[in-house]
Order: sequence, then structure tokens, then C-alpha cells
Amino acid sequence: MESRNLIFGAAVLAVFTAAVEGTIVATAMPTIVGDLGGLRLFTWVFALYFLTQSVTIPIYGRLSDVYGRKRVFLVGASIFLIGSLLCGFARTMPMLVVFRTLQGIGAGGVQPVATTIVGDLYGPAERAKMQGYLSSVWGVAGVIGPALGAFLVERVTWAAVFWINVPIVIACMIAMALFLHDRAPVRAHRIDYIGSLLFAVGIGTLIVALVMSISLSAGVLIALGLVSLAALVALVLHENRTAEPMLPIALYRTRIIATGSAATFLVGMLVMTASAFLPTYLQSVMHGTAKLSGIVMGAMSVAWTLGSIGGGRLMTWSSFRVSAAAGGVLLVAGAAILLALDPARGAGWAIAGATVIGVGFGAANSSFLVATQASVGREQRGAATGANLFSRQVGQAVGTAVFGAVFNLGVFGRSHPAGESRLTFDPTLVNAIALALHHIYFIGTLLAVAILVLACTLPRGFGAARAKAA
Repeated sequence: MESRNLIFGAAVLAVFTAAVEGTIVATAMPTIVGDLGGLRLFTWVFALYFLTQSVTIPIYGRLSDVYGRKRVFLVGASIFLIGSLLCGFARTMPMLVVFRTLQGIGAGGVQPVATTIVGDLYGPAERAKMQGYLSSVWGVAGVIGPALGAFLVERVTWAAVFWINVPIVIACMIAMALFLHDRAPVRAHRIDYIGSLLFAVGIGTLIVALVMSISLSAGVLIALGLVSLAALVALVLHENRTAEPMLPIALYRTRIIATGSAATFLVGMLVMTASAFLPTYLQSVMHGTAKLSGIVMGAMSVAWTLGSIGGGRLMTWSSFRVSAAAGGVLLVAGAAILLALDPARGAGWAIAGATVIGVGFGAANSSFLVATQASVGREQRGAATGANLFSRQVGQAVGTAVFGAVFNLGVFGRSHPAGESRLTFDPTLVNAIALALHHIYFIGTLLAVAILVLACTLPRGFGAARAKAA
């Protein structure tokens, strides 16, 4: 029991290091740019980290099924460790971009394999609760990351936002190496190199096109789209003919996995309506301060944590359908509150909306993940977990592109040219921003309704008692 607790603690810390990288680095970036220069590469520091992480998540998940959780986790954690160490030593922005790419490749192995290890450690009755705790790490990272990043930049050095991962990851690796007793593969396996390459090309070019859609020309976007389509079609054809595919297409024929992946994709999109655009509304339309934005986003992060824990307990008492539907109802309610945002209603209305939708995020996210893990045996749990986490990552990328396009069209397409963004408090521009964000939250409400509908399609009565115990 003690060793199991140590492994769980290591998994939690490992997921935390991967989750906090987005928020902690964002706080340090102005200082980093001031030191290294290279402002034009600013966005690539984030884009390539999340891109490589997204692309490698399903690959690591499948490899953990084939070669064992411990071995694959240690490989991913080692790459993440080296990338984190090198990022702190970067002396130019291109160097930082390269090292962040390496860090992202490692993070793609840390997150899904650690999550799968937790799924292996506990039986069906305990798995829902423990995955709820693990899912809450994302909320905690959202609260701690910005404050920790600011502290390290001001009191230590910007390199410390990367180096702080080093002792944590080393401790996690030692715990996993000493206490995780993995099942040895029962037979030799073959690595699906072609499938991995096709997947990386197909998804990588798609995410680049989505993330950079505003800045790339139509010709480049079309070319990227065609490359992505060709690679993904070739991937499906190849995987259907391969004895041991990297991405088992048959998994998506399972109703629960297909439903969970679709719902998690929509959750990823919906997350962006709050995390990316709510601070803009608070500061541009309501004339609030950055401190107010921090309070509202902090409330959502804390609520996400509570929702994850509560959802985990609800799964053990009832079923995955009930807990997912409860999360869906809260998402609809929270999105509706944000849709009704109005400066006259004050900051309390925004805090209420962020809190309600945050609880919904936590409950829904953990419910669909655990339902996915429960629908397969141990030999496919890594691939199923990777597929679920990957869906959320892609959903966030798509949400960023779609809602960014809606915002830019609504603001700059109606009133001011893009170069006049300094006129934040000009009444005409403020009204355009408010209307654009209203459209975004209308779409967000529709997404929340769709998530609720998908939750209600999960099998009735399917919960911890009927989950696969392997």
C-alpha cells in the first residue's frame, strides 16, 4: 500500500510539471524576450511545446501498452528533464524554441503514461476517485503557475521557471524506477514506425494550420491542409493493414471511447472560451484590472479542482453517465452565465460564471477519461488514455483557431484595422469587442449543450461496478 501511494504521488507530480509549463512560462516570457530578443518567435515558444506534446501523446500511450509503463515513462521523463535543463541555458530565442520542442516531446510521454499508471494501480472502485484527484492537478497548476513564475522571475532568474522541474522530475523517476513493478511483455512486439510518422505529419500540419491560421496565407493553409489530409488518409489505410498499429483504429469503434473522445474534444474547445477570452472581456469591456482577471481565473481553477474531486466520488456512487451529465449541466449553466455577461452586472457575475463552468470542466473531464479507461483492458489502456488526452489537446488548438477567427472578424473586421489595437477604451471598439465575445460565448453554450448530450449517450448503469478490473 505504501509503495502504491508513492507511485501515485510521483504520477501526480509528473502530471503537474507538464501541466504547469504553460502558465509558469507565460508569466516569464516578457522578461525572457527582453533578455534574449526574438519577439517574432514569441508564439513559437508555446506553439511548438504544445504541438509536439499533442502529437506524441497517443504514440507514447500505445508504446506503454507494448513495452510497459515504467520503461516508456522513464524515456519520456528523461527527454522532458533534458529539455527543461537546456531551456534554462538558452542564450538566443531560436535556441529556446528548439529546447522547448524537445521539452514538449518529453511532456507528451509524461502526461498520458502517468495517467495510465494511475489507471493500472487501482481497481474499478478506486480508480474514479484517484483519477479525479489526478485531474484536479490541472486546476492547481492554473492557480500556482502564474504566481510561481512571477516569484521566480523577480527573486531568482527566468531560467528557474524551467529548472524548477529538474528536481521534481528526478524524484518522480526514482520513485517509478524503485517502486513500480511493471508487467513484462508476454511476447515480442514490432514498432509501427510508418504509422507514427504518418500520424505526426498529419496531425502536426493540421495543428500548425489551425494555430497559425490568422498569420499564414491562403495558399500555405491550403497546402498544409492537403498534406494533413493525405497523411491522415494514408494513416487510416496503413493502420487497418498493420498487425500492431500505433493508433488502433478499432478503439474508436467502441461506443464509449468514441463518445469520450468527441466529448473531450469539445471540452478542450470550450476551455478556450474561458481561459483565452474571459480576461479580455474583464479588462477591455468592464475596464477591470489584471488583478481582477487573476481572481476570476483563479476561481475557475479552484472550481476545476473541486469538480474533479467531486466527479470522482460521484462516479463511485452512481455511474459514469450520471457524473458526466452532472458536469455537462454545470457547463451549460456556466456558459449561459458567461453568455449573459454585462458590465452592469459587475465582477461577481463573471466570478460566478467562471466558478460554475470550472466545476463542470473538472467533473466532465474526469468522467469521460475514467469511462474511457474502464471500457478497455490493461493491454489497451495506454492507447485509450492517450486517445482521450489527445482529443482535449486538439480541441484546445481548434478552439484557439476558431474563436480567434470569430474575435478578429468581429472586432477588426467591423470597426478598426488590426493596427489600432491600442484604442482599447474607444467606445466603438469596446462595443465591437463585447459583441464578438458574446458570439464566442453563444458558440460556447452550444458546445456545452453538445457535451451534455454526449454524456447522456453513455451506457446507463455503466460505472465502477461494471468496469474492467484488469
